[in-house]
Amino acid sequence: MAMDTEESLDRMAEESEPAPATPGSIVVGHDGSADAQAALEMAMEMAGKLGRPVLMVRAWSIVTAPRPAAWSAGYVPPFDEFAAAVKEEMLRHAGPVAQKFPDVEISYLPVHAAPLKALVAISRDAYLLVLGTRGRGGLQGMRLGSVSGQCMRHGQCPVLVVRPQT
Repeated sequence: MAMDTEESLDRMAEESEPAPATPGSIVVGHDGSADAQAALEMAMEMAGKLGRPVLMVRAWSIVTAPRPAAWSAGYVPPFDEFAAAVKEEMLRHAGPVAQKFPDVEISYLPVHAAPLKALVAISRDAYLLVLGTRGRGGLQGMRLGSVSGQCMRHGQCPVLVVRPQT
């Protein structure tokens, strides 16, 4: 039985490993959720106090990425258009937070990979990895999402898990 295209492309993403962030940076995982937004806010605040750059990372797949402008029935745009759509969404989420911290250097990395593998690899040499308690895919009853929990277990740098303020 042949794999469908989405499944094979996502499997390829899981097999590649992203390069680590600049040593000493603060890496924040962001999936577009409210919890991730709270993590971004905390990462920017800490970076401002510590004088460290922030790298905002979003691991994506064809299924989780926003649809590029060229998307239409019967046509699937190239990967670079998906990556550009993901980055646009990242900039939209980060814009208001970045304005509060104009002295903090922030860069954006949309990466076509599984979230756990991407975050652990990218944050390997980081000062800190900052994550929200739960992301988009978690069960509502879970207090800690599977990605944040696994990053705490497998991460090679300190991990800060941020709860959104209510």
